[in-house]
Amino acid sequence: MAKPEVKLYDTTLRDGAQREGLSLSVEDKLKITTKLDELGVHYIEGGWPGSNPKDVEYFKRVKKLSLKNSKVVAFGSTRRKGVSAKDDKNIQHFIKAGTETACLVGKSWDIHVTHVLVATLEYNLQMIADSIEYLKKRGLEVFFDAEHFFDGYRGNPDYALKTIKTAEEAGADCIILCDSNGGSIPTQIKEIFKEVKKYVDTPLGIHAHNDSGCAVANSLAAVEAGVVQVQGTINGYGERCGNANLVSIIPNLVIKMGIPCLPEDKLPLLSEVSHHVSEIANIVMDPHQPYVGESAFAHKGGIHISASMRQKGAYEHIDPVLVGNLQRVLVSDQAGTAAIVHKAKEFDVDLSGRPEQTMKILKKLKKLEHQGYHFETADGSFEILLRKNIGSYKPLFKLEDYKITVSRSGKGHPKTEATVKIWIDDKRIVEFAEGNGPVNALDKALRKAIARIYPTLEEISLTDYKVRIINAKKGTAAVVRVLIESTDGENTWGTVGVHENIIEASWGALVDSIEHGLGRKKVDSED
Repeated sequence: MAKPEVKLYDTTLRDGAQREGLSLSVEDKLKITTKLDELGVHYIEGGWPGSNPKDVEYFKRVKKLSLKNSKVVAFGSTRRKGVSAKDDKNIQHFIKAGTETACLVGKSWDIHVTHVLVATLEYNLQMIADSIEYLKKRGLEVFFDAEHFFDGYRGNPDYALKTIKTAEEAGADCIILCDSNGGSIPTQIKEIFKEVKKYVDTPLGIHAHNDSGCAVANSLAAVEAGVVQVQGTINGYGERCGNANLVSIIPNLVIKMGIPCLPEDKLPLLSEVSHHVSEIANIVMDPHQPYVGESAFAHKGGIHISASMRQKGAYEHIDPVLVGNLQRVLVSDQAGTAAIVHKAKEFDVDLSGRPEQTMKILKKLKKLEHQGYHFETADGSFEILLRKNIGSYKPLFKLEDYKITVSRSGKGHPKTEATVKIWIDDKRIVEFAEGNGPVNALDKALRKAIARIYPTLEEISLTDYKVRIINAKKGTAAVVRVLIESTDGENTWGTVGVHENIIEASWGALVDSIEHGLGRKKVDSED
């Protein structure tokens, strides 16, 4: 017997945008809409029409998008007190938005009616009925979000049930029970849904917040109880602790529970969509996010890595390819020889028949990590360490010396200058550069010197620079670790440098970055 399809309702553009520090422009919202449609989300809540100029413009412009899979939804509340639905501005904005679907939020918790809305319980029921009936008569598909339903049910179950029964009788196409405070747990969700299904026949949905850390689990529990619509946001964005994370819900439904909510051929897009929305929202992606995070299928412990090499899936709950992710092996002081052998293959180095050399590399790595190096995010430096220890490393240049000066006169800004003297074969090169800081000036001078011989260096740029003090108790004499991230537009890699002198630590990371990047360029050109 086929399981009923569950419809996905994304509210990233409205509820998700209520996250602290998150602001989406109209262009941002349109880009996200296009990406969600590509993923195959059934409903995209675009915003609250009429609440601000941004949402007004969005609903005008979204009509021009050729969406193939998704319906755009306008969100708003039931009519106001003392105003009929036809005269209520918020209700009229639904009509002006021009969407096929409207989602109305109404009160279902008695104390919210009496103390927040300041109305009688009976009058709230009239507001719900009038608003839904008005929109249904105008041909809209109408969803009713029963706000604070679970708190309302626990406080006054009879009244909470009356609100959704009223919505059903008024013609609501789906009734969504909202855990607006996010305080429910899965057992409560399932029990309440079972009772609600005895009272109404209209299809039900779930809208969960994550204040108790249970939003995803609550959504899955609701599906087990028979709901046919799940509301949530990409990456769990939302007010306070966020909304239910659709990026976790989708693969749990499809892969774990066998419940169709997306075609399986869309699942590999999940990681891409998650990262795409993260970039647009300008929020750093959580590397440990289930399914799609960079670390979701990363292995660091030696036993885990060895087992994973022998048996696929030994330490992975799914094949990462299913959701568009990748397995990663991290090299660190916790690694074993299996990790070194596996990692070396990424750089076309076969150590499988060289156990003594592999052990030598592992011992060197552990010694360096004890000194403060950190290779799990520095693949570029690990490759150079690897090649130095197997004899295939050839430096691109030899340093004669570098000199950095920082000066400041009067109230002016500090001035930083760097001079680099290097040898490439038998050619001595001297270059000078100014920068906004010592490392920037040094980077510029080195690049000017090397670019004469290696012009493809222009394609490589530094994207991130981090400094961490290793032994803070030594104060200004402490050892520092510098991590640099670089890219050539297609690939990204990290490098690391460690020293008591921050400039020397930075130099080590810079040199590794350039040598690894140019090495990749050489390999790509040969291919």
